[in-house]
Formats: sequence, structure tokens, C-alpha cells
Amino acid sequence: MSKKSSAGFALAVLFAINTMNFFDRQILGAVGELIRVEWALNDKTLGALGTAFTLIYAVVGLPLGHLADKNSRKTILAWGVFVWSLLTAASGRAQNFAQMFAMRLGVGIGEATCAPAANSLIGDLFPATRRAKALAIFMLGLPLGIAFSYAVSGYVAQSYGWRSAFYVAGIPGLICAVLAYFIKEPLRGATEVHNIGGQQRKGAPPHGVLATFLSPNADSKLLFGESPFWLVLSTPTMLWIIVSGALHNFNMYTIGSFLAPYSIRFHELSPSRAGLLAMMANGLAGIPGLLLGGYLGDSMLKKRKNGRLLVAALALMLSGPLIYIALTQGKGNWLAFMLWMSAGVGTMYVYYSTVYSAIQDVIEPALRGTAMAIYFFAMYVVGGSFGPIVTGFLSDYFTGRAALAAGVVETSNQALEPFRGAGLHTAMYIIPILGVFLGLVLIAASRTVTKDMEKLETWMTASAKVEAVVGD
Repeated sequence: MSKKSSAGFALAVLFAINTMNFFDRQILGAVGELIRVEWALNDKTLGALGTAFTLIYAVVGLPLGHLADKNSRKTILAWGVFVWSLLTAASGRAQNFAQMFAMRLGVGIGEATCAPAANSLIGDLFPATRRAKALAIFMLGLPLGIAFSYAVSGYVAQSYGWRSAFYVAGIPGLICAVLAYFIKEPLRGATEVHNIGGQQRKGAPPHGVLATFLSPNADSKLLFGESPFWLVLSTPTMLWIIVSGALHNFNMYTIGSFLAPYSIRFHELSPSRAGLLAMMANGLAGIPGLLLGGYLGDSMLKKRKNGRLLVAALALMLSGPLIYIALTQGKGNWLAFMLWMSAGVGTMYVYYSTVYSAIQDVIEPALRGTAMAIYFFAMYVVGGSFGPIVTGFLSDYFTGRAALAAGVVETSNQALEPFRGAGLHTAMYIIPILGVFLGLVLIAASRTVTKDMEKLETWMTASAKVEAVVGD
């Protein structure tokens, strides 16, 4: 198998794994309203199920990301997919909130293997000029996985019960686990190109003693030693990207957790129809955003080094007003809501193909797994875990306010049920507000990325020269 076909096969498998990654984690968003009603939960408790997944995902991701920088990434991926697929199917056996909470913790541990290992592999399979497009294809698994999860899980739950939706998800994941073993592991830094003595050489030097004194973050090395975590955090652009990830995931996980329940309560759709609406607005709408982001990101990079982050900032600044307009649509006007929401969420997906590739632009190859793990830690602990539970808390609060305004003082679940649509509607306005702040953070990142890219390029070229001399 040629290098090109080997890279293509690997990308196809990684895409399939990422699709199942988001399919499995989104099942709760698709069937959560049925679970909430059956177990008499409030929105804060429902949101806590999402928080259980994201917290453990982030915490376990740190050591797994460092592990991906030192060990076989395809093996880590294969075992991770195997574990999370089994536990997703086992979630259908949960009899109460505590059991489901425990199962989601297990799924989070398995899925934490995906992002660091897969992103590190892609960085070594594709050169910088094609990396955003490759990452865009990989990240297509996000909207497609979410879309399929809403459509399939919503239909299965309505026809056969919500437990069956978890059983159905297990088999494809196990197939992906087997395919992961057939990926050919690339050398780290294999696609990096340096100009040494007028000749172009591929490959990045190992992260060792010789490179230490030439590192783009040499000052940090003197202060903190060789800690890979400090080396990543000493890159200014990474700090801005980490903040952006927390804000972005807050919004994405709020949408993932509450879009279907909102459609059922506020627009009075059936679970299957709400699943189809969410499939479109939070799934399929992301495909053009990802592809356009990948194309514009690579194109703008050729014109200016901060082009990728400028594209991301513009897209995210636009998403806020679009989602605000969606939320202003009246009760029952679900078609207009779906169209405006699709436009807003579609622009949010530009984030993945531009910002993820920007991380690869400022972090040396030997630290990319660690960088993604740190980024995902903040993205999920501060963003993904807080999004559902904070929005759920706000929804419960505004539900109580709506009940009081109607003269209802009883606080039982049954008494508050008629007002939950209005409460969630008000709480959802947090999404466009944070979207504007996210755009401003990405603008700040675009002001530091050029300098960080130049530092990395200088270091890699100098280190390659040293290694070449030593090798000779």
C-alpha cells in the first residue's frame, strides 16, 4: 500500500471512529426527555448526566494524551473504541439515575482516547498545507455522528423504547475497533519540511537534549524543566485557544443536551420529529461549515499566517446573531427555528477545521497529543461539563419564575411540567451571548499566532540542522 493510500485508509477509519464517538455521546441528547419523564428528573439532574461524561473525559484525557505521544496511537484508539462501545450498549440496562451516571463515566473514559491519538496521527499523516482539509474530513464525524444519533436513536426510542437506542449503537463501534489495528502507524513529524543548506528535508527531530536549548519555549524550559504540560501552556496562542475551547464546548454541549427537549416542549414536536429537527440543525448543518472552514482555513494560511484563526473568529461572531434570531421564533414555528438554528450552528462548526489545525501550527510534533489533551481538559471541564448543568439550572430557575407568574406556587415536578418549555426557552439565550465572547477570544488568538508559528518554524529548522550535523 502506497503512503498516499495508507494515509487515505487511516483517515477513513479515523473518520468512522469519530462518527461513532459522537453518535454514542449524543444518544442521551436524543432520548434524554424520555428518560427524564420516566425517572421524574428535573433539567439540572438531566444535565448532570452530560456532566458525568465530560468531566471524566477531560480528566482521563490528560494522561491518555501524554500516552499518545509515547506509545502506539492505533492501539490506544482500538482499545478505547472497544471499551466505550461495550459500555454504551450496557447503558441500556441502567435502572436508575445512579447506574446511568456510572455508565456514562465509563463511556467517557473510552472516548477520551479518540481526540489526542487521532489528531496526533493526522498531524503525521498529512503536511501542513493539507492538514486543515484532512482535519475537516475527520471532524465530519462530529455532525454526521450527531445527525445519525438523533435520527436513529429518536426513531428507535419511539418505536422500541429508549433502552434499545443504546443497544443499537454498540455493534458499529466494535467493527471500528478492529479496523483501527490495520492503520499503519506513521513516524512522528514525518510530514514536517525544513530547508537545510538549500535542500528540503522531511521529519521532525526528536524532543530531546539537543532540541532543548533551541526550543521555541526555551525560557519555560529553564523555569519548569522538561514538563510537556508547561511547554504547551507557555505558548500564548494555546492559552487563547484553550479559553475559546471552553466557551465553544459550553455552547455545543448545551445545544446537544437541550435542542431535542426544547423542540418537544416549546414547539410541541414528537420525539422522532424533534430528533429529525435536531439531526438537521445540530448535525447535517455542520457539514458545510466544516468543509468550508477547512477550505478557507488552508486558503487563508497561504495569504497570512493568522488566516485560519481570522476565519474562525468571523464565523463565530456571526453564529451568535443567527442563533438569537432562531430563539425569537414563536411557539410552534418550528420550521423557521430549524432554518435559523441550522445557519447558526453551521457557522459554529467552522471552529473545528480551523482552530484544531491552528494547534498543529504552533505545537511541535512530539507534544501534539499532550497539547490536545490539555486543550480538551479545559474544553470539557470548564465548557462541556458546565454547559448542560448550568443551562439546566437556569432552565429550572426560569421554569419556577414562569410558574409563579402564572400563580402556581407548588414546586413538584408535576406542577412545574407545563412551564418547562418557557423556562428552557429563556435559558437557551445564554448560547448567543457566549458566542459573541468566543469570537472576541479568537480575534485575540489571531494576534499572537503569527509570532508563535515563526518561533516553531525557527526551532524546527535549527533543531533539524543540529540533528543532521550529529547524524553526519
